[in-house]
Amino acid sequence: MTAIGSRIREERERLRLTQRAFGEIGGVEPNAQGKYESGERWPKADYLAAVAEHGVDVLYLLTGKRMAQPADQLAEDEARLLGGYRSLPQAARTAVTGVAEAFVTLVPGKGGEGRRGR
Repeated sequence: MTAIGSRIREERERLRLTQRAFGEIGGVEPNAQGKYESGERWPKADYLAAVAEHGVDVLYLLTGKRMAQPADQLAEDEARLLGGYRSLPQAARTAVTGVAEAFVTLVPGKGGEGRRGR
């Protein structure tokens, strides 16, 4: 699987959609969606534009780097967390960041596997 293929699948799963449903959003058949995810084919611009309209981070699909989400588009719990973080003094922010980074290393499938104890 190519990097873009795995990121397409990751975004589809993040949105909790089947290959069929995700393919419909992008205007392709399920077999084409499967080929995109396996890396056998690359999506065209019209597919990327269509999935972007449904919340897919196309910059992430193409580059592997997430686009910063505008504050007015955050989920309620994310907005509360960010607001609380921003109200903390710098020393507390540093501590919270350290705790969050430690948790990331413990969550399977989020880049943390095999990083504990290093």
